[in-house]
Amino acid sequence: MLRTAPAHPLPDRSAGHRAMRGFVAAVLSLALVVAALPGEALARSAPSSFADLAERLSPAVVNISTAQNVERPERGAPEQQVPEGNPFEDLFRDFFDRGRPQRQRPATSLGSGFVISPEGFVVTNNHVIEDADEITVNFVDGTSLDATLIGTDPKTDIALLKVEPDEPLAFVKFGDSEVSRVGDWVLAIGNPFGLGGSVSAGIISARNRDINAGPYDDFIQTDAAINRGNSGGPLFNMDGEVIGVNTAIISPTGGSIGIGFAVPSAISARVVDQLREFGTTKRGWLGVRIQTVNDELAEALGLESARGALVADVSKDGPAEAGGIEAGDVILKFDGKDVVEMRDLPRMVADTAVGSAVRVQVFRKGKTQNLKVTLGLLEENTQATPASVPATEAPPKPMELSGLGLALTPITAQAREEYSIPDDVNGVLVAAVDPDGPAAEEGVRAGQVIVEVAQESVTTPEEVEEQVEKVRADGRKAVLFLIHAGGDLRFVPISFPE
Repeated sequence: MLRTAPAHPLPDRSAGHRAMRGFVAAVLSLALVVAALPGEALARSAPSSFADLAERLSPAVVNISTAQNVERPERGAPEQQVPEGNPFEDLFRDFFDRGRPQRQRPATSLGSGFVISPEGFVVTNNHVIEDADEITVNFVDGTSLDATLIGTDPKTDIALLKVEPDEPLAFVKFGDSEVSRVGDWVLAIGNPFGLGGSVSAGIISARNRDINAGPYDDFIQTDAAINRGNSGGPLFNMDGEVIGVNTAIISPTGGSIGIGFAVPSAISARVVDQLREFGTTKRGWLGVRIQTVNDELAEALGLESARGALVADVSKDGPAEAGGIEAGDVILKFDGKDVVEMRDLPRMVADTAVGSAVRVQVFRKGKTQNLKVTLGLLEENTQATPASVPATEAPPKPMELSGLGLALTPITAQAREEYSIPDDVNGVLVAAVDPDGPAAEEGVRAGQVIVEVAQESVTTPEEVEEQVEKVRADGRKAVLFLIHAGGDLRFVPISFPE
């Protein structure tokens, strides 16, 4: 007799099957809930095409060509023959070329940029136009216009140009990079390898990247193909807004390997506005030199966790000094915002208007304090050359600091000359360091000056020893030194031997 399969599955009597049926039911229920969510709660799906967006945005993206006049010998001038393969070939050629007539030769380079206003303001990278004698902006329709440099900001690698068009230009606007998320689609348009307008798509791979390019690093990382010649070009979101200026790549070959970096619009748009208004940037200045708070420093300072920015030095007559900030303070908040890492503070200060009065929360000797600081204008500072004094004193006998691997002496005139210690630096000289001791592990070297121990000023080796023993008696695992080295002050935690 023919047997047919049942219209419904037979009941599962095993515990495993019952569990599986429950899991499947739960997944189906979750799928129904997700399907019922509004579209805004779901990740945006991949676009079927970028063609419409590229067509709309490309007219505002330009190629930047520059020319720099350099000298080379004129053709036809007598030329000295240098044997090929001679190891001194380049030296001989430089020597012989000195006496020959010279003429100008243009050195050219190519990059990208984008128009931000119908009257002809153009944004690009500083390194694209740096040292250029002539700058030309080339448009997709074949038009070329000479450009005037309005201003540059090497610290963020942003430059602003101006062309004089006969009629209004197509342009693009900056968007808000702060709302962009890792995984969002982006579009890069530029001039890779001088090939002309090219479009590449990808996603935001990471945010807040620090690649040691400058003091305000906060790059967007993308896997959209960025190559040489894309520098200065725009990185667009899917609304056609510029959320980054393509600036750098990591590549062993010079081509894209999917790791490119763009200056976010949160930084670049503000720089462009200042260049457009003033021709230069006007950043806030706090007047401190800071360093990272690591776990060892946090322990030595009495902080519960490694956070904030440790003030290593305060500029004389600067805003921080006027506001009561001292060396050894840890800045925890600036203008109501948490300073999570040291590198957060320079960006916060730079983004704050000159003359603004801001609240600064600091951690000082176990307690938090709130201070009010009025920011100044950031300017380039120069360091004075240390004065030289005659070496006439006999070196004093060093005092060994038990357990830390240090030998200390007072600072003599001879030591100031030998180690270039400025006259305004006072403390105790590190005469010798045990290479196997704890101090050597933290980078302490002979010739450096101990200015403070446990945030107390010291002027003699005996005072250093006294402060160290106080910290040891308090049960701390490390003692905090403020050390002058190479013209800079830095805090160094040195652990007690176990």
